[in-house]
Formats: sequence, C-alpha cells, structure tokens
Amino acid sequence: MPRLVGEAQPLLEAIAALSTAPLAAIAQRLREATLPYLGSSALVIFTEDCTGRPQKKAGDESIISRVSIAELDHIRSSLRDDDTGGDAGTGSWQGEAVLGCEPRPVLALSSPSNALLVLADPQPLPDPAQHAAADRMLRYLWTLASERIREKVADAPPSYLIESRAASAERVRVTAELVDRHSTTLETLLAALRSPALGDDAARKSATDVAAKALVGLRTLSDRTTELVEEPVATAFQRLREDLKPLMNFSGIDVQFIEPPVNGRALPGEVAHAARAIVRGLVLAMVDQSGVRRIRTQWDCDGENLLVNVRDDGPGELSAAAPTMARLAQRVEALDGSMSVDVMPGWGADVAVSLPLDPPARNLADVSDWKLGERELEVLQLLAAGQRNRAIAAKLHISENTVKFHLRNIYRKVGASSRTEAIAMAHSNGLR
Repeated sequence: MPRLVGEAQPLLEAIAALSTAPLAAIAQRLREATLPYLGSSALVIFTEDCTGRPQKKAGDESIISRVSIAELDHIRSSLRDDDTGGDAGTGSWQGEAVLGCEPRPVLALSSPSNALLVLADPQPLPDPAQHAAADRMLRYLWTLASERIREKVADAPPSYLIESRAASAERVRVTAELVDRHSTTLETLLAALRSPALGDDAARKSATDVAAKALVGLRTLSDRTTELVEEPVATAFQRLREDLKPLMNFSGIDVQFIEPPVNGRALPGEVAHAARAIVRGLVLAMVDQSGVRRIRTQWDCDGENLLVNVRDDGPGELSAAAPTMARLAQRVEALDGSMSVDVMPGWGADVAVSLPLDPPARNLADVSDWKLGERELEVLQLLAAGQRNRAIAAKLHISENTVKFHLRNIYRKVGASSRTEAIAMAHSNGLR
C-alpha cells in the first residue's frame, strides 16, 4: 500500500492543484497535470462563461500570444462536425488546424459546460498499450478543469465582476477601432477595383473577391466579439432554470419561473452571470427556512436595468443582515445595482434586485486645455468609450456627417492625427 500511495502522489497533487486553481492559473495547472499523459507545445482553453477573458492559455508563447477567437471557433466547428463522443459529454477531434496563425496538429476536447480545450502538437505516450488509460485520464482532468471554471464564474466575487466588465468594454473598444480602420480601407479598395477605368477585368474581379471576403471576415469578427460579451435575456433566464433544475427535482419545493420578455435588451455577460448567481443564492437562502413550499423568481427589463424579483411563501424569517444575504448584496453593489428585502412575518420574503445594463458613468476628466465645445466633448467621450461613428450619431441624435465634422475639429484641437491617437490621448487624460 505505501508503494501504491507513493506512485499516486504526483497525480493526487496535480488534481488538488487543479481543483483549487484560480481562474488566472487554471490553464497552467491543467497543462502541468496533463503532460505525463499527453505532451503538447501549448494548451488553450476557450470558454464563453468568462466574458472578461474567454481564453486561458499556457505553453509556447509564440503560439498562445497569437491565438484568435476565429481560430478557436473554427476548431470547435470541426469538433462538432466530427464528434467521436466521449465520457460525460466530452467529445474530441484530432487533425490539422490553424492555431496561432499557423497550421499545426491539434487535439480538441469539448466539455459538458461547452468549454473547449485545444492542445497544440499533441505527443502521445510512446507505449501504445498506455494510450487508452492516458486518454481517460486526460478527459477526466479536462472535465475537472472545466467544472472548476464554471464554479468559479458562478461564484465570482465582486472584484471579478468589476474586472470582467472592464475587460469586456476594452475588448469591444479595440474591436470597434479595428473594424473602423479596416472597413474604411477595404471599402475604399473595393470602390477603386470596381472602377470601369481599370482595364484588367480578371485581375479586378479576383482582387474584388479577396477584398470582399476580408471585409466579411472582419464584420464577422466584430459580431462574434459582441456575442461573447452579450447574452439574450431569454437565453440567460433559460440557463438559470437549468441551474436550478436539481433543486426542483429533489427538494420538493415548487420553484416557479416568470419568463422575461423575449425581445428584451441583451444582457452584458457579467450582468447575466451575476444575476444567475444572485438568484441561486437567494433561492438557497430561502430554502434554508422551514415551511417554504413555493418560490417564485421573475426577470424583467426596462431597457436600462435588469429587474429581478424572488419571493417565497415561508414564515418570513429571512434576514437581510445574514452573512449569505450580505455577500449577495456585495455582488449587486459591484455592478452598481440595488437590492431591497421586504420580510413579512407569516407571509414570506420578497427580494427585489435592479442591475444596470450599462457601466456607471465616469466623471469627465479635466481637459479644459483642449478648449472643446460641449458637443465635441460628448463626441470625444463616446469615442474614447469605443463607440463607432454610427453609434455616436444615434446616441447624440445627429448625423454621421456631423460626427465626422466634430471629429475633425477634435483632432485639430487635441493635436491628434488619427482616430487611434485621439482615443489614446483621451485615455491618457482619464477620459474613458
């Protein structure tokens, strides 16, 4: 027995490290745990539950620094098209795919939580007799890691929610800037190549096709980024129902769901995750009371806030000062929301939560030296927040040409030669 325990010690330590890993270190911990069973040059985890950092990576820096969401989406589609199945909902696919801007052998594994694991340049054990056992261990470790990610996101502290919101906003800003820059370039290229003044029809057609394809790809990337940081309210609510299904099946308590409007505004990813975690916490706190037979949860959206209501028919013993309720209040405050608890002895408790869908407004920086007009300052603030010309025009109820006019004046007054430089100068002066 001591010898067996000694042999299992490295595996047990790897499992313990993986089970307690923070989100920032989970890719490195998983790679360390899997290397004895399958070598690889790089490991990438892609999970849309983490709106702030959907990619978690470890290994060769020349690969992981260049991995794109488009590449991971393509690998995921290959896995879905040729899924070989697996235990506990873990399917796999192996072949050649572009990863880190270069084609290379990869192994991809899905998970019950819809996370994706990609291993670059997989190197199986030299003894074929050990392949089956190594494969089972790899799947087990990946399932453990994916569940760890899901649990960490579901129970994310306020600091994670704030960081997630900031990261999401920054990614949208960068993508919007990329789309603006390259869309203008490609649209200009298309206009020139379609000109009848050019003589070589075949060359023009070929170049037009290439440019049009690049433009579509760029727009697709922008749409995909939006999907990662937003979730339809109906989809988010359905995921809440799935989360609470075990409680409904085994507690004997009737958990009722009042559906949100299907055409309600999409929820930012961090708001959707926080709302589900808050409702789960409230339901569990209510279940702890004696005599609770029915709990009703309802979501609504007024266009600016997600409105959550959870009510029970218990004895009215729920305390807003209890540690569990205090932690839930912190989650709400992290997103600049509000929570009220109305307890009626003998009738139950009614909890109302309001979560704003937009980040809190920031105070304007002191940029008086630029001598910007009121409208120019509004345009610059929206520009610094990552808004495109069309969105700025809609927000301020002006035309896109007027936005361009204001931008030209802004560039001249702040001394910027481009949109990117103006954004950078605004950020450096605290305007975001």
